[in-house]
Amino acid sequence: MPQGTFRYLLPHVQKASNPVVYFPYWRFKGMIFSCLGTKTNSKFLDVSHQAISSPFFPMSLGLRSQAMALNFVTPKSDGVFLAPELSFQDVMTILKKRFDTDRSRPVLYQAEIGETISLIYSPFYIKEKVYDAILNKPVSGILSEAFSLSSLEDDRPLGSVAFLPTLCPECGWDLSGDKDSLSLLCDNCDRLWKPSMGGLKQLTSAFQPSNSGNNLYLPFWRIKADVSDIELNSYADLARLANLPRVIESEWEKTGFRFWQPAFKVRPQFYLRMANAVTVNQHTTNLSPGIPKKARLHPVNLPLSEALESLKLTVADLIRPKSMAVEVLEKMAITAKSFLLVYLPFVEKHHEYVNSRMNLALNKNQLALAKNL
Repeated sequence: MPQGTFRYLLPHVQKASNPVVYFPYWRFKGMIFSCLGTKTNSKFLDVSHQAISSPFFPMSLGLRSQAMALNFVTPKSDGVFLAPELSFQDVMTILKKRFDTDRSRPVLYQAEIGETISLIYSPFYIKEKVYDAILNKPVSGILSEAFSLSSLEDDRPLGSVAFLPTLCPECGWDLSGDKDSLSLLCDNCDRLWKPSMGGLKQLTSAFQPSNSGNNLYLPFWRIKADVSDIELNSYADLARLANLPRVIESEWEKTGFRFWQPAFKVRPQFYLRMANAVTVNQHTTNLSPGIPKKARLHPVNLPLSEALESLKLTVADLIRPKSMAVEVLEKMAITAKSFLLVYLPFVEKHHEYVNSRMNLALNKNQLALAKNL
């Protein structure tokens, strides 16, 4: 089972005299980027698929995983829980083939960004047919003698969900954060904290000061990394690689190159656009340590691990001419060395948030709807 997998069950509405059997489904929710060399396709998926190949149960959950309340599976949950036979990687291979609409060119690199992996158990009960325990309706024909659940393993969990107290380890103040936030803020000592195996760990951060009083600070991962097969050590290297319409200054040769990736969720098409825009305009020197006081901070809901997976996508999108991507992308290796969480100011306008230094705007509705991604 993949690390970080959430295990849920769909509650059954109809009462049945027969024991409830929970059939497992893998659910993938996230963005998929496929680099084809000269272009990058992107899509958002929220789909499910059987974790056991069986003609007697529905192939997927349909909209149930999105529309119905999900409960955590605990050792006290009643019913028989069937163990998955297909791995998540097996199911992802099936899903990618199903939703891949452009097979004319080979995929040079593919990444799943911002994904949530879930194992969802849907309730059924068995009589002469397999019955959906939510609708109390049959989902199969008359069962033959070949049908048997005895060979399947039980998947009842041994552990339970653990909780951490949201108190600042430094000063004991209450921490604040949105429902989907991966970091918690202490308004008393102005520190950021992230959950870890041992409790809460402080998150190092910085911000770009702004004179405007109507800002929303958006978080970005600034990543220092070694890139093989191409020269990408300085900002001058970036200007040459991306063929930027700028005269390369001598000081750019001494300015170290950094990747800048969004630490928040947005639609797939805009994710790469923001990453590229901030990376190209990365020569920001006036950063202050910590977080801006009494400012509006957008929650960090895209982890560093996801940002690291998208580094190749950024290179592929910036490189000029595009034919170079076909030559170097497959063998290119990117090794992260260090990172910093940086908040950049975006001034609130009527319909959007704008950073004039980077000539970048983000629609308010797009940012609000991204919470559903």
